[in-house]
Amino acid sequence: MDKKRVLFICAHNSARSQMAEAFLKHMAGDRFEVESAGLEPGILNPIVVEVMKEIGIDMSGNKTKSVFDFYKQGKQYDYVITVCDESQSGACPVFPGKGKRLHWGFADPSGFKGSPEKRLAETRLVRDKIRKKIEEWLQN
Repeated sequence: MDKKRVLFICAHNSARSQMAEAFLKHMAGDRFEVESAGLEPGILNPIVVEVMKEIGIDMSGNKTKSVFDFYKQGKQYDYVITVCDESQSGACPVFPGKGKRLHWGFADPSGFKGSPEKRLAETRLVRDKIRKKIEEWLQN
């Protein structure tokens, strides 16, 4: 059975797309080949790494990747899923190709303000929303 190829993209590939990639690999890596990338790759968000580690998924070795590098390599995907929130939708990258395009908007943990505890709590909410969305998508 050929694995379906999935690309999750967002602005910086530092949080949401990384979590989505990790969840899909964890839940259905036997059925999907999964990657993530960003328009302007940043630095992996340490709070995201922490909240994923809380649930047993280690992302500490992940690197941010550029959507343009994937394009230049001629990569093709069955699904291209953007995870930018609606306020950033204009900055959310578009990946050319014939793959089915989906948009799942999530808040960007890099924009969360307040105490470390507050930012952790908000990032956990985003993590749980991403996990739920992927679980629902896998059931369809």
